[in-house]
Amino acid sequence: MDPSKKYTAIHYHSYLELDKILGAQVPRSGKFEENPAHDETLFIIMHQVYELWFKQIIHEIESVCDMFRDEKLNEENINLAVLRLKRVSEILELVIKQIFVMETLTPLDFLDFRHYLFPASGFQSLQFRVIESMMGLREEDRLTYNRHSYKIVFTEEQKEKLTKIENGGSLFELIEDWLERIPFLKFEDFNFLESYKSAVEKMLSDEEAAISATEYLSPKMKNMRLTMLGSTNTYFKQVLSEEAHAEMQKKGEVRLSYKATLAALLINLYREKPILTIPYNLLMEIMNIDELLTTWRYRHAQMVMRMIGNKVGTGGSSGHDYLAKTAEKHKIFKDLHNISSLLIPRSELPDLPIELEKQLSFYYSHNSR
Repeated sequence: MDPSKKYTAIHYHSYLELDKILGAQVPRSGKFEENPAHDETLFIIMHQVYELWFKQIIHEIESVCDMFRDEKLNEENINLAVLRLKRVSEILELVIKQIFVMETLTPLDFLDFRHYLFPASGFQSLQFRVIESMMGLREEDRLTYNRHSYKIVFTEEQKEKLTKIENGGSLFELIEDWLERIPFLKFEDFNFLESYKSAVEKMLSDEEAAISATEYLSPKMKNMRLTMLGSTNTYFKQVLSEEAHAEMQKKGEVRLSYKATLAALLINLYREKPILTIPYNLLMEIMNIDELLTTWRYRHAQMVMRMIGNKVGTGGSSGHDYLAKTAEKHKIFKDLHNISSLLIPRSELPDLPIELEKQLSFYYSHNSR
């Protein structure tokens, strides 16, 4: 390109390619009927807007994945990753709210043009499948599509693209690798796991004694409280025993590696230490995205129920039932959400060695001035 043209003037209309965008709404009912269905234009625009936002989400997640592929990732890049993931969260909030606009289309209005859509379906959105795969949703964890792979609706070229993404290191795998590199699990004479185990045992022992000794609870309520409290053989076993964690992985109950789980727990427990604040925000933003994807699937399923009831979807799926099941099954980062079951009160946290406190803080001595 001629460098002299770099700063030439451009018009708003041509910069945004508005002729292409605004000319891309072609209702099929207008091709076959004298009076096209009024609401088909809304239906087309809504889905085109989805696809534009999906393109931006892919753009942001790709950039974050590229950052984490470099094992020398620094704190500045982590903060940038948080900001870009925050943008993804805001976009997902927007696409969820967009459903309210779609629901201004009544079921009877939809029937005016639904028969022109077969066999097109939102299930065929390649970009949404790319987002799921980039986030870390594995094929073996997906619901099948009429007993077939979800890829059956795509061309060979598109299937290869999805397979390449699945094999190229998802955000889940990259975050797992990054967590495993957290250096503070063992620090000189401080062993996080041993200190955490002692703190858990003391906390459980103290609370069991307090529950048993109180005169204000009935025996039934005491048993209920003790059950809620748990023991080192309930949810705590996930991190107190590497063997128990491995067994849970084998059963598909957890996916995140043992070392990464410990690191995520440490970040959550000591999140107020300055060096761990940004990593904590990163984990929170990833969970936000996972939760918003689940919310979008659920709201989409509810919208479909409202529009077509129990009818089969235009692409041949079971419609609402299939979509509702994906909301529950297609969660990706549930291991990060489950860290909450392993948290203990701040008052019970093990004290950190002074040198480790310094490393986790913005510490400056008088001699460094």
